[in-house]
Amino acid sequence: MAMIDRYKTSRRSPSPTRLPQKPRTTIALALLATALILLFLSFSPYRTNTTPGPLFGVIIDAGSSGSRIHVFAFSQQEGSLPLLDLNRTAALRTSPGLSSFVDEPVKAGDSLEELIWFAKQNVGQDSVGSTEIRLMATAGLRLVDGDVREKILESCRGVLRESGFIFEDDWASVIPGYDEGLYAWTAANYALGKLGGDPQKTIGIIELGGASAQLTFVSDEVLPTDYMHILKLGKTTYNLYSNSFLHFGQNSAEQSLHELLKSGSIKSTGDPCMPKGYSYEKEMFEIKGTGNFTECQSVSFDLLRNGKENCTFQECRIGSAFVPDLQGHFLATENFFFTTKFFKLDRKSPLSHISSAGEKFCGEDWVTLKERYSSTDEEELARYCFSSAYIVAFLHDSLGIPMDATRIEFANEVGDIRAEWALGAFIVQRMASISKNSASIFKSTLAPVFLISSLSLFIYLSVAKYRRPQTKTIYDLEKGRYIVTRVA
Repeated sequence: MAMIDRYKTSRRSPSPTRLPQKPRTTIALALLATALILLFLSFSPYRTNTTPGPLFGVIIDAGSSGSRIHVFAFSQQEGSLPLLDLNRTAALRTSPGLSSFVDEPVKAGDSLEELIWFAKQNVGQDSVGSTEIRLMATAGLRLVDGDVREKILESCRGVLRESGFIFEDDWASVIPGYDEGLYAWTAANYALGKLGGDPQKTIGIIELGGASAQLTFVSDEVLPTDYMHILKLGKTTYNLYSNSFLHFGQNSAEQSLHELLKSGSIKSTGDPCMPKGYSYEKEMFEIKGTGNFTECQSVSFDLLRNGKENCTFQECRIGSAFVPDLQGHFLATENFFFTTKFFKLDRKSPLSHISSAGEKFCGEDWVTLKERYSSTDEEELARYCFSSAYIVAFLHDSLGIPMDATRIEFANEVGDIRAEWALGAFIVQRMASISKNSASIFKSTLAPVFLISSLSLFIYLSVAKYRRPQTKTIYDLEKGRYIVTRVA
C-alpha cells in the first residue's frame, strides 16, 4: 500500500474525517472550578452575612453644659437599619462641658474618664476591642477659639486612643450645626419607623438647645446651597433643609438679654422675663424681675431678629438665616419639651396654651412660686418665664406657626426611644460604615475570585493539552481518502 505525506498534492481533496469530541473532561474541570469558587466564598473572611447581636456603638455628645456618653446595643440584618436593644442601651451625663476647659485645655481629656469607664461596664470587656467610639462636640466648642479648641480635642483624643475601644483621631471633632440637625431628624424618624419610606411622610425636628437651635425637615422648595442637604440611608434619598442657629439657643438668648438690660439698650424698669420679686446680679449690677410675659415675648422676638440686617435673602426669619415654609408635622425637643413638661401641658398642646401658662407664671409673685415648686432649683425655676415667652416668639412670631396649630409635638421620646441627635449620629455612621465595608469587601473579593478562576482555566488548558491525542493525518492513495492515526 503506497502512502504519501498529508501535504502531498493530490487531485482529490476530500474533507478530513473528524473524531467525535468527548466533553466529559471539560465539564468535570468546569465543575471543579465552580466548586473551588463557591468553597472560597463560603469560608472567606470577606464574606458578608447577617450580623448577630448584641453589638455596640459608643457616641460621646460633648455639649455646651456637659458631656453625655451613649452606649447603643444593637443587632443588624444585612441591608437593613440597626435594631436597638433597649435593655442594654445606656447613657451617662457629666458636667462641666469641654468648653469649660479653655484655660486648661490639656485637662479636658480627664473629664472623659468616668464616661469611658461607664461605657466599658455596659459593653463588657470582651466587646470593647470590637466597638467603635466617637466624640462629637457641638455648639459649646464651636464658640471656642480655634487653637484652644484643637488643644481640647487633642487632649480628648489622647484618652480615647488609650481607651481600648476602636478609635481614629478624626472621630473626635466639632460637628457642624447642620449635622446636629440631620442627626436629630434621623433619630426622630427612626424612632417613628419612618426611615426608608416615603420622604414626604417623615416628621421635621426642631431642637432648642443651650447655645444653639436646630431645624431640619424634608422640603420640596428650591433651597440655597448652604441650607440644602442630601441624606441617603439605604435605598432612600432625602432632600432636607437643615440649619443650626448659633447663639439662638435658650441659654445664649437669655445671656444676650441680660447684656442688653445691663447696657440699658432695652428700655425697661427691670427684667420682664423674670417673675416679680426675683432679683439677680449681673457683674455687680442688680436686675429685678418685673414678670411681664407680653413684654418678654416682644423682647425675645427682637433677640431672634438680631443679625437680620445681614440677610442676603428675600426674607430671614431668624437672624440672617434663610428658612423656607415649614412643611408637615414636627417634633420639638430639648428645652421646648422641658418647658411644656414643667407646665404639665399635653404633648400636642397649641402655642396658645404655652402662652397662657407662661403669662400666669410670669405674673406670679416669686415667694409664691418658691413655695409651690419647693423641690425645683430656684435658678432653674426662674427661667421658665423666659423660656415660655421665647418659645412662643421662636415658633409663632419667627417661624409663623399659628397659635392654635397642633402639628407640633413637644417630646424627647418616641415610644421607648429617646430622639436624641446622638442616636441619629450612630445610625448614620453605622450605615455609612456598612456601605464602605461593602465596597471594600467587593474589591477584596474580586482579586481572589479572579486568581481562582485563572488557576482553574490554567489547569483546564494544561489537562486538555495533556489529554489531547497526538495525531498524524495521511492520505491513502489506494483507498482515496484521509486517514487519521494516533502517534505514540
